[in-house]
Amino acid sequence: MQSITLSDGEFRKFQELIFRTAGISLSEGKKPLVAGRLNKRLRHHQLPSYSAYLELLAQDDQEHQMAIDLLTTNETYFFREPKHFDFLRDQLQGDLGSVRSPAPLRIWCGACSSGAEPYTIAMILAETMGNRPWEILASDISTRILQQARSATYPMEEAETIPRHLLHRYGLKGTGIHDGTFMIDPALSRRVRFQQINLNGPLPDVGMFDVIFLRNVMIYFNEATKRQVVQRLLAHLQPGGYFVISHSESLNGISEAVKPVRPSVYRKPHA
Repeated sequence: MQSITLSDGEFRKFQELIFRTAGISLSEGKKPLVAGRLNKRLRHHQLPSYSAYLELLAQDDQEHQMAIDLLTTNETYFFREPKHFDFLRDQLQGDLGSVRSPAPLRIWCGACSSGAEPYTIAMILAETMGNRPWEILASDISTRILQQARSATYPMEEAETIPRHLLHRYGLKGTGIHDGTFMIDPALSRRVRFQQINLNGPLPDVGMFDVIFLRNVMIYFNEATKRQVVQRLLAHLQPGGYFVISHSESLNGISEAVKPVRPSVYRKPHA
């Protein structure tokens, strides 16, 4: 099969599709990424052009989700931006951990990708929370990446960013056909609940949270989408709760409902 070229006009239609669905603004420089990630789907369906694939997406909900999965999967790794996890550990040993309540402490990881972030948080909670109950909700728009996250299995090289003592405590080394991989201990991984959620639309009733992580997501949104997404999420943040974004992101001009407590960490005032 000959190489299929993605025209500028077709690329603009994919830009419109991903913005309409996920609120993500794809720059012109992402054209090769779109072509590369979707080319195998054209070959799978034996389609002659990206325009023909766009027509298929308009008719096939399952293929539409597949395309969204392929275009929204982003890089992640364990203990990425570690200062955030140091901050979380400090707060769990301070004000968050001092609350004596039968209700579990709840943390939401928006755009969790392959699961490295929520499993990192789970390790910290397991180390610091003692007998106090806790819950983690991890969400992403991609059903494919959530399936990978639920498996809790990763290539061994991805273990390199996990502190040794935590890897030994919560990681299981693969053997036999699973050689070269490691798995998060099921006793820990089953405490993380994964759910498909599109942050660019009305959110399901997921309850209230003490901490919300929304890291390395807003860089893909325009200003209006950022404001809408943050507003939706903050409606689920408890007064006194923390909202954590990436070090490369800011809420300046996006929301005044939370106040900065340190770079990329905000807090919702008590009522």
